[in-house]
Amino acid sequence: MKSREDAAEAAYKELYREGAQILSSVLEQEREAQLDARLLLEHVCGTNLQTLLLEGDRPVSAQEAALYREYVARRKKREPLAYILEKWEFMGLPFEVGPDVLIPEQDTENLIEEIMKDLHDSDRILDLCTGSGCILLSLLKYSNGTTGVGTDLSEKALAVARRNAERLGLADRIELRCGDLFEPVREDERFDLIVSNPPYIETETIEHLAPEVRDHEPLMALDGGEDGLSFYRRIIPEAVRHLVTGGYLFLEIGYDQAEAVMALMREAGYYDVRSIKDYGGNDRIVCGIKSIRQ
Repeated sequence: MKSREDAAEAAYKELYREGAQILSSVLEQEREAQLDARLLLEHVCGTNLQTLLLEGDRPVSAQEAALYREYVARRKKREPLAYILEKWEFMGLPFEVGPDVLIPEQDTENLIEEIMKDLHDSDRILDLCTGSGCILLSLLKYSNGTTGVGTDLSEKALAVARRNAERLGLADRIELRCGDLFEPVREDERFDLIVSNPPYIETETIEHLAPEVRDHEPLMALDGGEDGLSFYRRIIPEAVRHLVTGGYLFLEIGYDQAEAVMALMREAGYYDVRSIKDYGGNDRIVCGIKSIRQ
């Protein structure tokens, strides 16, 4: 005999509609509300899109329904979907995420794709502000014999990155070190490529961000100082000391920061400095090569 806890509470499609209606009252786009409601229900029930389309009358237990409503309530308060699911897909790979790390964005996939054009087997990579490790681990996963070091000021973020490395089978190819940018990097260490998606949002802009970002994502991973460029001013000149001659520096940037960051790179002596746009047509990446004169 089924216990009261296991008894059917509602039909699958009815519970989905309930969640979508609740979320549509707070999310700007109805499609987003519908998608989030569906993904939360699939997460709770271990189902997929086919369930809603073909098995909408499937019963949902009282226990599952209660958990689903709890998740919907959290999302209604604008907690990011990824933090509720505790996972997010990036470059076709599953990553654990949580409030100690930024949620990987699709725009950053442009960064990976551009780096892959210049990445060689057995290259050594340094990833500054590694967070969940999504950039470095994606580069390692889609290349052969590459190794890397990821640094971050947050030990909690590095704990997430370590778990992601284990799950992706890359723990033997990555070192994760706690410290401020290059602080954990030895003076004599050199890398073929240095990459960073540093904090680049202007301090005064943060309060105007969407609640999902402003109230939930880690502030230390967002705040780029008064003009958003403070981390670039530190990374660009110091990267020279840790790049091999001909090594690449790749930086993710804000949509309006390309000219300023390129100027910093040229001033520091990099050559072939250029900006690259994201899928939306906005400047998103600046890269340059270490000169023999640096």
